[in-house]
Amino acid sequence: MRFLTVTHFFESHGGGIERVAAQICRHLSAQGHVASWAASAGDTLLDERGVEALPLPCINPTEALTGLPMPIPGPRGTVRLWSAVKGADVVVIHDALYCTSILAMVFAKLQRRPVILIQHVAEIAFASAMMRRVMALANRIVTRPMLRSADQVVFISDTVRQFFAGARMKRAPLLQFNGVDTAIFHPGAPERGAFGLPDGRPLVAFVGRFVEKKGLSILQAVARRCPEISFALAGAGPIDPRQWDLPNVHLLGSLPPGRIAALFRSADTLLLPSVGEGYPLVIQEAMAAGLRVICGEESARADPAASEWLQGVDVDLQDIAGSADRVCAILTGLEAQYASSRQAMIDYSQRHYSWAGFAARLASVGQALSRRG
Repeated sequence: MRFLTVTHFFESHGGGIERVAAQICRHLSAQGHVASWAASAGDTLLDERGVEALPLPCINPTEALTGLPMPIPGPRGTVRLWSAVKGADVVVIHDALYCTSILAMVFAKLQRRPVILIQHVAEIAFASAMMRRVMALANRIVTRPMLRSADQVVFISDTVRQFFAGARMKRAPLLQFNGVDTAIFHPGAPERGAFGLPDGRPLVAFVGRFVEKKGLSILQAVARRCPEISFALAGAGPIDPRQWDLPNVHLLGSLPPGRIAALFRSADTLLLPSVGEGYPLVIQEAMAAGLRVICGEESARADPAASEWLQGVDVDLQDIAGSADRVCAILTGLEAQYASSRQAMIDYSQRHYSWAGFAARLASVGQALSRRG
């Protein structure tokens, strides 16, 4: 079958949605399907491996100003997306609130192509009251109609599924967790020297985009309160942690998966004080590498069977000081509890998070939808 995946960016942009889309595309191709991927031409597909990249000429005026990525296809990009939808048997859209997603849905309906919508996030609790109102309005007038229009909805997090439980959908939604490449993410010897990180001090890792919803302001406050702990930040974005002027914060830039895995093997804790997320892929990868995790409560509940290994914290972007205090309170004292359950966490993540399984289930759904016309 011919699967067209549509996202806002390709994986070189560094976001979790893009990394998920890349893995699914490659596994669909490996399983004998034709996989193409349409996204903004501002980024690239790092490793094609049988995946046809369809870059769409777009403008992206909002990300540098607000941290919200919103590429808007121009005339050439719109025509190219129309043609890509026309050539597909099934259209797979990642997240509803992007212009590329909305256009792909409209084009698929006009051309009678079945749509699978993979919804990653629910609502983002921005610090700005205006941005919270905009997000709530967007979910009401865009996300919910997109969920209603899709032929099949897939949630990658139980918290996101619960948030949209009242939305009308054509079929019962599926819950499917992202996979983990266990050939890369597994326990092993620390490699701090390869990153130039100091030995003899606790090390906390952060991996993600440097944007507001990832909790960068909380991370800054925690690092300031805990000068005895080193913080290694891997990622990029409009927020510049160099301006924090904190000697215990080390910037590593954007890292490929193999280097992220090495960082996880070198760290003591993954800290992801984010809001409005489903089940961030880096949490699952950290679990497979044997790294303890502190994250927002909604992420800690994303997979109910795995919540016992994740330390959830009440994150509030309107209360930076209080959120930082809550994180600091649990940064110490976890080791004894974590050590006794570490191997069970590793075993669970390696058994239950499979990219091949995700792609196979998506293909099965796509084939069933296609047969129904």
